[in-house]
Amino acid sequence: MSEAQEARVRKASLGTFERYLTLWVAACIVAGIVLGSALPGVFRVIGSLEVAQVNLPVAVLIWAMIVPMLLRVDLASLGQVRRQWRGIAVTVGVNWLVKPFSMALLGWLFVGFLFRAWLPAGQIDSYIAGLILLAAAPCTAMVFTWSSLVDGDANFTLSQVALNDTLMLVLFAPIVGLLLGLSSITVPWNTLLASVVIFIVVPLVAAQVWRRSLLTSGGEAALGRTLARLRSPSLGALLLTLVILFALQGQQIVGQPLIILLLAIPIIIQVFFTSTLAYLLNRIVGSEQRVAGPSCLIGASNFFELAVAVAIMVYGFQSGAALATVVGVLVEVPAMLAVVAVVNRTRGWYERRPA
Repeated sequence: MSEAQEARVRKASLGTFERYLTLWVAACIVAGIVLGSALPGVFRVIGSLEVAQVNLPVAVLIWAMIVPMLLRVDLASLGQVRRQWRGIAVTVGVNWLVKPFSMALLGWLFVGFLFRAWLPAGQIDSYIAGLILLAAAPCTAMVFTWSSLVDGDANFTLSQVALNDTLMLVLFAPIVGLLLGLSSITVPWNTLLASVVIFIVVPLVAAQVWRRSLLTSGGEAALGRTLARLRSPSLGALLLTLVILFALQGQQIVGQPLIILLLAIPIIIQVFFTSTLAYLLNRIVGSEQRVAGPSCLIGASNFFELAVAVAIMVYGFQSGAALATVVGVLVEVPAMLAVVAVVNRTRGWYERRPA
């Protein structure tokens, strides 16, 4: 990775918009519920604008979210995977062998058993499906910010994200399908595979073509300017998607306001479990702290934009799955900032590890 690339990644910071993302999401909940009650016909029309089970307004908004995020990813950095193979192995193991399965277990325990009496009976399976979708999509965008906040190794972060994006092409659908099947939830394979093509393959290819064009015409400076311009529109597309979703979910939420809190509990437990596991495993295998920090953050955070898109496409706007993935957006920033604080405060302890 060039010095310019490393500087761009290391200088990434949590901007005002991202820092208060939880508040923006809360505002979207209120705005969506109010608008859905005032203009129900408008949002029913928006929800019905589908072609082959793909909601067209949401597809446009999701691509507006995902493509700028994937534009940051340099697939050429896959060649550096061997340099930090211990940290890479830990992160891949946590992301693909632990995280989806532990989230499914937490979903069965909390949503399917402990909280069942307080949740709509017809949505139990859908909530669990949403939690599984959330956990099966490793973070590819905001992890650059989390990494910079713990002084993470920029080369490791880029190579790990590039590897996760590549693995997502082949592992996302099979793992989701397996866990939905184990949960006795019907697996709509055609829709699930179509969602992978529409929301992973196409955006990744488009982003890499665009990235190559920018680097060829204007170098790192052109890429940096484009990323800066797209930052706010990308997050704006996310918030507009949430307004639409909550406009269609409003009656259910007003009727049972505890739903969001109950769904947040397994998600928060998952964040701290996976981040702690990755951090300790990195210490055991001898990874540097600058690798262990981003490794545990990548292991804990989610590509929630993808999860929201797939949940809407597979189960619909008014599904429990869509709502569960949105709760992941709501808790992402405060939960990840807590993990960042722990990583920074334990730096001395980590570096005193036995030889």
